[in-house]
Amino acid sequence: HPDGGGRSFCGEGQAPSAPLPTLSAQFPHLAGLAPLRLDPADLANVPELLRGRLAVAAYDQGGRQIAATGLQIPGVLDDLFAYDGPLGVTFDGDTPTLRLWAPTARAVRLLRFADSAPDTPPQPAPMRRDDATGVWSATGDPSWLGQYYRYAVEVYVPALGAAVTNQVTDPYALSLSANSARSQIVRLDDPALTPAGWDNMAKPSLAAPTDIVLYELHIRDFSSCDQRVPPELRGTYAAFTLPDSSGARHLRELAVSGVTHVHLLPAFDIATIEEQRAQQTPLPLDQLRALPPDSSEQQALLQPLRDRDGFNWGYDPYHYTAPEGSYSTDPDGPQRILEFRAMVQSLSTIGLRTVMDVVYNHTAASGQAERSVLDRIVPGYYHRLDADGKVCNSTCCANTASEHAMMEKLLIDSALTWARAYKVDGFRFDLMGHHMKRNMRRLRAALDALTLERDGVDGRAIYVYGEGWDFGEVAQGARGENATQASMAGTGIGTFSDRLRDAVRGGGPVDGLQDQGFATGLFSDPNGIGQGDADAQRARLLDLTDQIKLGLAGNLRAYRLTSATGEQRTGEQISYHGAPAGYTLAPQEHVVYVSAHDNETLFDAIQLKAPASASVAERARMQILALSLVALAQGVPFFHAGDELLRSKSLDRNSYSSSDWFNQLDWTGQTSAFGIGLPPAGDNQASWPIMRPLLANPALRPGPDLIAASYASFRDLLAIRRSTPLFRLRTAADIQRSVTFFNGGKDQIPGLIVISISDNGLTRIDPQVGHVVALFNATPEPITFSDPAFAGASLSLHPVQRAGPDARLHAATFDPAGGEFSAPARSTVVFVGGEPI
Repeated sequence: HPDGGGRSFCGEGQAPSAPLPTLSAQFPHLAGLAPLRLDPADLANVPELLRGRLAVAAYDQGGRQIAATGLQIPGVLDDLFAYDGPLGVTFDGDTPTLRLWAPTARAVRLLRFADSAPDTPPQPAPMRRDDATGVWSATGDPSWLGQYYRYAVEVYVPALGAAVTNQVTDPYALSLSANSARSQIVRLDDPALTPAGWDNMAKPSLAAPTDIVLYELHIRDFSSCDQRVPPELRGTYAAFTLPDSSGARHLRELAVSGVTHVHLLPAFDIATIEEQRAQQTPLPLDQLRALPPDSSEQQALLQPLRDRDGFNWGYDPYHYTAPEGSYSTDPDGPQRILEFRAMVQSLSTIGLRTVMDVVYNHTAASGQAERSVLDRIVPGYYHRLDADGKVCNSTCCANTASEHAMMEKLLIDSALTWARAYKVDGFRFDLMGHHMKRNMRRLRAALDALTLERDGVDGRAIYVYGEGWDFGEVAQGARGENATQASMAGTGIGTFSDRLRDAVRGGGPVDGLQDQGFATGLFSDPNGIGQGDADAQRARLLDLTDQIKLGLAGNLRAYRLTSATGEQRTGEQISYHGAPAGYTLAPQEHVVYVSAHDNETLFDAIQLKAPASASVAERARMQILALSLVALAQGVPFFHAGDELLRSKSLDRNSYSSSDWFNQLDWTGQTSAFGIGLPPAGDNQASWPIMRPLLANPALRPGPDLIAASYASFRDLLAIRRSTPLFRLRTAADIQRSVTFFNGGKDQIPGLIVISISDNGLTRIDPQVGHVVALFNATPEPITFSDPAFAGASLSLHPVQRAGPDARLHAATFDPAGGEFSAPARSTVVFVGGEPI
C-alpha cells in the first residue's frame, strides 16, 4: 500500500505509534496490526515475487527465526494490477480475443475445443501476458466462433505449498457446454441468438420506482406442475413463451391487476443442478400421493434425490454471466441464451418487467475444489479471508470480497451484461450487506449511464434492491462501509424491511415458531402458547403496531407518529430489537414484504401461529389482511408467488432443495400443498411434533372455493393500490405531509390501524381522489372507530371493494355526522373521497 516511498505488507510485530492511514482506510479490520515496509530497492521485484511463494519471517538478534506467516496479497494486487478493460470474449469485427486477469499466474494456455464432446482433444495455444495489468490474451480468427475453451493456468497455491496447473472455465463465460464443463465463444449480438422482434421490444411503462410491484417466482416452480405445459418444457425458460399455460394466464391477470415486475430466483449458471434432463431422477409421484398428510415417508423418499432431481433455488453461483442450463431445452451451448431472452420478451408482452436475483456475495466453491473457478485462477484474491487465511463462509458458502477491485469489476461487468444483452429490468442482491456500499453506488451509477440510444435500455429505469442484513465478518463496517439497511439510506437502492414483516407475522426467523403478531391473533385471539398474560400481549401488540404504521409510511427515518406510549416519535426513535426501526430516506428504498422464498410461506406461518379454534376460512382472512399491509404500504411491495393462492410448502421452512413436491404450485387453485407430508427432516424435524397434528387435520386444508376467494381479494388489493398514486407517493416530503395515523397512543383500540392519506400538497397528486382512509382490523370482531377529524367528510367504500366478492367488506360503513367508521372483523377496508381533508 502506498506510503511515502515504499510498500507495506501486513504481518505480526509491534504496533506502530500511528498506523499507516492507507492501511486502516482500505482495510479497517487490519488497522491494529503492524505495517511492515519493503525496502524501496526491492519494489521492482514485487510483481515477480507475487507469482511464487511469499512469507514473512521474524528473527531475534541472534538470527534465530521466532515467527513466520504467509501473506494475504489482494491489496498489493489491486495497487499493481487493477484493470478496467474488457475480459472474457470480445470481438473486433469477426475476430475474437479472449482475455483473462491472472496477475499471479506463471503461464496461461488457451485450450480450444472444436465442440463440447468430452473426448474432443484440445488445441492448446500460449497466451500473451500484459505485465502492466496481469491480463493474458489470445486473438483468434472467425472460425473460432461457436467453439469451446478452457484455460490452463499455472499458479502457485499457498494452501498446497506448490505450483499447479489448473484447468478452469472462464469466469466471464457467456455460454457453456452442459454442466459447465467448457466455456463457449459466442457473440451476444448474433441474430441467431435473439428472438424475432427483440431489438424493437418495448418495455411496459414505468413512471417511478414506487409504482413497482414485485412478484418473486422460481423458474422451475412456474411450470413444473402445469398440466397445460408439455412435459418436455416444464421447468424451462420456454414455458414462459406459452400464452395459454395456466401460469401465463395467471401472470397476465396479475399484470392487469397491478403487478409490474417478476423477480426470478437465480437464473445464472448454478453449480448444484444437473443440467441434462436425462440424467435427472424423476420423483416417485404415485408413491408420494398415496402417503398420509402427516407422514415422514415423503421426505424420506425424497432425501436421496435432493441433488439429483433437478430442483434447487440456485443460490450456488458457478458462472455469473451465463444463463443456467437446466432451464434450457438444450443445456449444451447457446440455446439457453435465446430461450432466456424469449422468456424476458414474453413477460414484457404481457406487461411485466424482469428482475434477476443475483448472488455475487459468494461462490459455490473455493480453493482447489472441482467447481472453484475464481480461486484457481488467482488464489487468495477473490474471496474474503480471515486472520488465519481461511475463506470466510458466514453466508454459508465461500464469501467473495467485493472490496477488492477486480471482484467489484466482475460484479458490475456481469450486471451490465444482463442489463444490456438480456434487457433485465432489475437486480435483487442476495445478502447485499456483504457487499460494500461503494460497490452498490458504483453499480447504480453504471446502470444510470445506460441509454436507449447507445445501449438499447434505459438504465435509470432498472431497479436495484437487496438484503441489507448486517452480520458476519463485515458486520458494523469491519471491512469498510457495507451495504446494510441503514447505510443504503439516500442511495435510492432498496432494502428488504424485516420490521413490518416480523410485526405482521409474529416473531422473526429465529424466534418461536408459534409467536403471534398483528395479523395472526396476538392479544386479540391468542393461541395460548408462551407469550405472556393479556397485559404483556397487549403491550407487545402496540409496540408491533408502531412498527407496522412506520412501514405503511415507507419506514422513513424521520417520519413522525404518535407512538404506543403517547409520545411523538420519529422512525429512528422507534425500536426494533434495540435498533432504529425506521431507516430509509425515500420510499423507493423500502421493500415491504411479509413472505419470500426463505422461511415458511405466509400461509404456513399462519397455520402454525393461529389459535386452534380459528377455521381455515379465518386463517385465509389473516392471510389477506397481512398481504393488504404490504399492498397498501408506501414503498415497493414484494410478494412471494402463490401467496395469493394460500400457497403452502407443507410447513417446510427451508425448501431450497426440497424438490418439486414440497415446492409445487397449482396456478388453477384446485389443490393445496398443505398436508403433503412432514417437511424434510434437516431444518424441520425438531418441529415435527407441532406440525404433525396440523398437517393431519383435513379441516385446515383450503379448498378451491377458499383459494379462489383469496385470489380475488388479492387482486382487488392490487387494483386499489393502482387506482390512486396516494398509495405510491414518491418522496419522503410527500409522505410526511400527506400520511397521518389515527387510533394511536396508550388508549388506542388494540388490533386496529387507521391510516389517512390526504392529497393536501400545493399541487394535487391525484386529480380524482383527494383523500384515502384505510382501516386494518386484525381482531376477530367488528370494530367501530370515530374521530372528529373525519366529521363532515365525503367518503365512501372504495368502488373495487364495493363491487368485490368479499361480502364481509360490504358491511363496512362511514357516517360523516360523527366521523365514524365500522370495520368488519379481520378485514382491510378502504374509503375514498374526492377532496383532501
